[in-house]
Amino acid sequence: MGVRKRPAEKEQLLVAKGTGAGVVHDEDKHERSDLRGDWGNIAILFFLYLLQGIPIGLAAAIPMMLQNRGASYKQQAEFSFAHWPFSMKLLWAPIVDSLYWSRFGRRKSWLIPTQYLIGLFMLILSLHVNRWLGNSEGDDVASHVAPNIPILTGIFFALNFLAATQDIAVDGWALTMLKRCNVGHASTCNSVGQTAGYFLGYVAFMALESAEFCNSYLRSEPADEGLVTLPGFLWFWGLVFLVTTTLVALLKRESLPSAERGHEESVDLNIKQTYRLLLDIIKMKPILILTAILLTVKIGFAACDAVSSLKLIDAGVPKDKLALLVVPLVPLQIVLPLVISKYTTGPRPMEVYLKAIPYRIALTLLAAAVVWFTPAMIYDHHVPYYYYLILLTNYGLYQIALYSMFVAVMAFFARISDPAVGGTYMTLLNTLSNLGGNWPTTVVLWMVDVLTWRSCTNNEQNDCAGSVEQEACTTGGGKCRIDVDGYYIEIGVCLVYGILWYAWGKHQIRYLQSLPLKAWRVVRLQKAHSS
Repeated sequence: MGVRKRPAEKEQLLVAKGTGAGVVHDEDKHERSDLRGDWGNIAILFFLYLLQGIPIGLAAAIPMMLQNRGASYKQQAEFSFAHWPFSMKLLWAPIVDSLYWSRFGRRKSWLIPTQYLIGLFMLILSLHVNRWLGNSEGDDVASHVAPNIPILTGIFFALNFLAATQDIAVDGWALTMLKRCNVGHASTCNSVGQTAGYFLGYVAFMALESAEFCNSYLRSEPADEGLVTLPGFLWFWGLVFLVTTTLVALLKRESLPSAERGHEESVDLNIKQTYRLLLDIIKMKPILILTAILLTVKIGFAACDAVSSLKLIDAGVPKDKLALLVVPLVPLQIVLPLVISKYTTGPRPMEVYLKAIPYRIALTLLAAAVVWFTPAMIYDHHVPYYYYLILLTNYGLYQIALYSMFVAVMAFFARISDPAVGGTYMTLLNTLSNLGGNWPTTVVLWMVDVLTWRSCTNNEQNDCAGSVEQEACTTGGGKCRIDVDGYYIEIGVCLVYGILWYAWGKHQIRYLQSLPLKAWRVVRLQKAHSS
């Protein structure tokens, strides 16, 4: 199978048949991104993804509020189950793809009910959330009310379940709402919209809910409460969900895939066929190669991503100040996808991905160097301002590399996904990508102590391996010192791995990019087998 490019002004990727006849498949053409007629669709997608980020951000804010109300870490762990739906949505994505009311729209059949339910949940939650959060204010212990963790967990689990279902529907709709040449912009709408929604639901809410922040920066006269309360915030966004969902239901028509817009005809499948289709997707050779890439690429960055911040806290950097460094990076996270998308809307979005990997590997070394020199920069628990500037610069550069990879791979997912089963296809790829980041994080966190060698300053026989040994060392008047820090061992191992992986992975990625779009079409593959 030969691949050749037309002149740059046409930017078409033509793939000949295996017979060598040189026949061009329409589905393998790539035209320059043409946003005429799609600006409104991009605005709608952006807003839908923004709405999706609101409950995600709120679910991240609740643990902070619970901590202020005296919740135990066991209760925090219980509430963490509220975040699970986005890691489980692959289980019901085939149902979202296969069950719908065709007259109303394949994606709207799920989008509209889920967003109405999110709005109703928020309105109901606004009436009871203060009681369920509990109250630890006042000196009278008898007046304290413990937070109702099971109800809060159930409510926010349901909210995130609905948000995850909305995500499946919007991901699938994006493939047909936009012209084929513009599907790369769907990843931009996703990353920018969801980040903006998360910022509103978490960062903006936490700031405006804080009386201290509002009194210091936003008020001329101090008050006991912030400008925003949680019930008021929930009530407002509940109404926004209901109103905007009604507008989308009435005014936005879901069109069938159109050949004029570069789409392919949709295929109707029942639930059993859709789950079987999911298995067929997983068994496809390109998907198997892509799976290997997604599950292994982030190992090279795992030590930096998972451990560096913890090491900074161990070195004496206040964790609240460390958390605040995220705030100035939020605008960068919103702007970056917009800039990067200019280079990922073409036929080879993963070239950006490949270019970002060496920079990200190098930045892991820079992060390790910052961790190494941090103790020397802190005097008497005082962290100088220039140190925070160094951290912010390092974080900012790392975010550029990270978002370059994220936007590029999302654009690639949008390009190769089969529109006939877009929700399932995209969800599978996103799940693999997320899993590829989660399991290395768990491993490197677990391995830090295993690889760290310690000793007691006044007893060489005590290796301070466990809490008993550490207590014995302290009781005897000594201190446990780190002779070899497992973090730096992991950084070294990840560095070597990352270089070796890049030597292998770049060829695999470029091979996948060279494949015609029909190589990723599982429905067409099934038709060929059945005929």
